[in-house]
Amino acid sequence: MFEVMIYDCDGVLVDSREANRAFYNHILDRFGLGPLTEAQLAVVHVSTAQGAIDFLFQGHPGRKEAQDYQRTINNDPFLPLLHPEPHIREVLMRLRTRYLTAIATNRGKSLPLVLHQVGLDNLFDLTVTAYDVTRPKPHPECLEKILSQFRLQPEAALYIGDAALDQEVAAAAGVDFAAYKNPELTARYHLQSHLDLLKVLNF
Repeated sequence: MFEVMIYDCDGVLVDSREANRAFYNHILDRFGLGPLTEAQLAVVHVSTAQGAIDFLFQGHPGRKEAQDYQRTINNDPFLPLLHPEPHIREVLMRLRTRYLTAIATNRGKSLPLVLHQVGLDNLFDLTVTAYDVTRPKPHPECLEKILSQFRLQPEAALYIGDAALDQEVAAAAGVDFAAYKNPELTARYHLQSHLDLLKVLNF
């Protein structure tokens, strides 16, 4: 039934929580602000970099300067904090014998670096980042762009995500949703491991 498997990036393909924490703590420290709280980390973890800075610097006079700064940061020091999710590479390699694979993420310029760091950079037919759309998630433009590129209807796609934002995007695009390691989400499928997707697909 499905023809393309579409993945979110952070929390699904890669464990990037500590890398994101370090990245935004670096910016906050530069502007004399304290480190992220866990509640703030939960928000920025699913946001675009621009959206994260708008959130962290709301009402702060240095917001524009912080936005300018985040665009210039060298991501290299944060890359060693990234780790691929268990089994993701072997699952993607199997999927690609039968399905198209794609990414729809709010990550921006750093996506190619992230994929290379965790050894996943040759396993996707298409990637759509926040830089490739005019309206990032929660707008469904990222999924719609993938469907348009492959000339597929929504029912041909499955979107794998880990956050309420991903659930919202899938619903808005009319695409079936698989929740990864988050049983609180409403989804057609719940995956505790990437291997579970192979069971769902009888593959």
